[in-house]
Order: sequence, then structure tokens, then C-alpha cells
Amino acid sequence: MNRITSLFERKAKNLLNVYFTAGYPDLHDTLPTMKALEASGVDLIEIGIPYSDPIADGPTIQESNGKALDNGMSLKFLFEQLAEMRKEVSLPVILMGYVNPIEQFGMEAFCQKCQEVGVDGVILPDLPMYEYLHGYQELFKRHGLLNIFLITPQTSDERIRLIDQASEGFIYMVSSASTTGVKTGISSDQEHYFERIAQMQLKNPCLIGFGISDFQSFQKACEHASGAIVGSAFIKAISAQGDVSAKVKAFVQKLLKN
Repeated sequence: MNRITSLFERKAKNLLNVYFTAGYPDLHDTLPTMKALEASGVDLIEIGIPYSDPIADGPTIQESNGKALDNGMSLKFLFEQLAEMRKEVSLPVILMGYVNPIEQFGMEAFCQKCQEVGVDGVILPDLPMYEYLHGYQELFKRHGLLNIFLITPQTSDERIRLIDQASEGFIYMVSSASTTGVKTGISSDQEHYFERIAQMQLKNPCLIGFGISDFQSFQKACEHASGAIVGSAFIKAISAQGDVSAKVKAFVQKLLKN
């Protein structure tokens, strides 16, 4: 069974998915960050594949992408870093990226490498659902990869139903139409959106992302979904000088108030 599916069968609420950019702040921080996240008690790890034009991301993650690329990070090197990860990391791992560098790498080669190193799912915001269903779905299934779709407050009920039908694992519930890291906290309008989705009684669980930055926003998201995704706030936390493990532990403890 896919690790993502297995996780949601074991734990229905208060899941924490933490995003970070591969090769940031330093090129060789990828695996140490993953190990520290697991030791700190997170539930899923989402690794950003650095890209020069990350359209869905705000300034913080854009800057981390640029720094990682300057450090020498590439998709090929990321797979080299992840080659031994399953000896030390047991959590579900998701790669988040954009279609262009993956197609340059080769979609089939990408899926093969994901299976080889133990990646469980991918998030590709600019991959159209139609193209996935008619071009890549069987390829992903063959290599045991779940494709995680995003929905926003502007997504129609009809399309949400289609996404729910095509999804496995969970649905990434973008909390607002802005880019990542632009807003923090959760507004009353967002709560109405969360309630609307909850009333739809989708077959897949949802994780809320964008604007989750502290204990309060994490708890509020967990009231309306199975958990939350934290990205920009974590990137900021690990940007400071100091030991990777200590920075990760301090951030997660503050977020979960452990």
C-alpha cells in the first residue's frame, strides 16, 4: 500500500505536512532536513524541486528556489540525494514541482526514479487534469505514485467532484487565491470556503495549505480538514544560521506546541 494512503488510514486528523525546497539553505541539507522533520513528529514531507519560475509560490519560496539552483541543485542531483533515504526516513514523501523540468528529465524516467528511491506522490500545479488523466495516469499508477490535485476557493463544485473522483491519497486545499506565503492566518471568508468543502463530503481527505504559519492557524485548519501544509513559514525558520536539526525541531515544536 502507498505510504500516503496508509497514513490516512491510521490517522484521520491533525496531520502536519511540511514543505521545504531541496538544496536549501545549503545544497546538502535535503536529507538532514528530512531526518529532522521525521524526528520532530511531522506526518508527511513535501520536497520542492527548485525551478526558475515557480508560479504558484510567493517571494519566500521563490527565493529559496533561486538559492537552491545557485547552490547547484537539479532534479538529477535530488534523486542522487534521495537514493538512500528509505534507510533513514519512513514517512510518506511527496515531490512538488512544475512540469517543464520534469518533462525535460522525461516523465517516464521521473516516475521510475520516484519508485526507485521511494517517493510516494507528486504535486504538479501546472499539469492540467485532462492531460494527466489521458497522458500520465497509467504511468503514475504503474510506478505507485499518487498525483495530488489542488483546489481553491474559486474551484467550482463540479470540478471539485471531478478532482475527488480522479484523486487518491488526499486533496491539497489551497486556502486562498494568492501565492504561497502572501497571507498568514485564516479569515472568515476562508472559513466559509472550508465549510463548503466539508459539506460536500468528498471521498478523499483534504489538507489545507497557504497561510498556515503558527499554532493558531494550524489548529484552525485542522478544525476544517484532516490537517495542514506549512511551507513559507518553515522556509523562513530554516533560513537562519545554525544547526539544521535544531532549527527544524524548534519550528515544529512551536507549531505543534509539543
